Amino acid sequence: MWDPFWLTVSTKPATDVTREKHKLDASPITVPATASLTQVTETLPLTGERTAPGIWHENYWFARHDAAYRWITAELPIERTGRILDAGCGEGYGTELLRLAGAGSVTGLDYEHTTLRHVRRVYPQTNVVRGNLVQTPFADNAFGFVSSLQTIEHLWEQPRFVAECARILAPGGTLVLSTPNRLTFPSGNWYHTRELTAAEFVELLQPYFDITHALGLHHGERLTSWETQYGSCVDAQLAAEHDQWDDNLAALVRSTTYTDFEIRPGNLDESLDLILVATGG
Repeated sequence: MWDPFWLTVSTKPATDVTREKHKLDASPITVPATASLTQVTETLPLTGERTAPGIWHENYWFARHDAAYRWITAELPIERTGRILDAGCGEGYGTELLRLAGAGSVTGLDYEHTTLRHVRRVYPQTNVVRGNLVQTPFADNAFGFVSSLQTIEHLWEQPRFVAECARILAPGGTLVLSTPNRLTFPSGNWYHTRELTAAEFVELLQPYFDITHALGLHHGERLTSWETQYGSCVDAQLAAEHDQWDDNLAALVRSTTYTDFEIRPGNLDESLDLILVATGG
């Protein structure tokens, strides 16, 4: 197993970002839930990979994505970073969350026209731009903070994307990337071009960035307790269509929120998702 001990050498001593255990507390920030499944499928078709707020059977996956954005808004001083880019913004809930958290100027970037139309309609105060993630339309050093969550695994040119992040990030700026952990993520997702282990993820960023924090997202106490009794909740969701789930699974998924996940350093090979925080040169 990969030992991230060396990362502690460059961890910022003035912050408490990498706590021994970080349980995500309830936040007063709320993102508008999509009104209905019909509303989503009319403006932003569900692909089986994309998730959105307000759809009960997507609730686990949405909460798992939401947890990383909530961690950013709780633990990183985004309100002092200047311009922020959310690269690969997708449905737009995360970009909106960054804006609601007090960030001064937030831009979402995505390539698909349908996605951008949806974001502009559902989150009208969020600025979104169409562009290619490996060749963005932004100037050098344009942003003080760049986030790209659950995106890099979809890209064919991952090193080129990382290089592009380095180009548009201002010196001393902060980059946050997340991706599923290949060692624990179910295999066979054809939307993913290349999934990464913690070691591979770090290796991808090393040529361009100083990695300050390597974190893993894990199930919290409630989800862990459920799985002890019933088995993997992820496997159970993937084993059948949602209208065939038993009552226990359906109740769990309906009630899952971002507070059911923990983000912490250590045991990265056992985590569900990987999160790297890095600084530009």
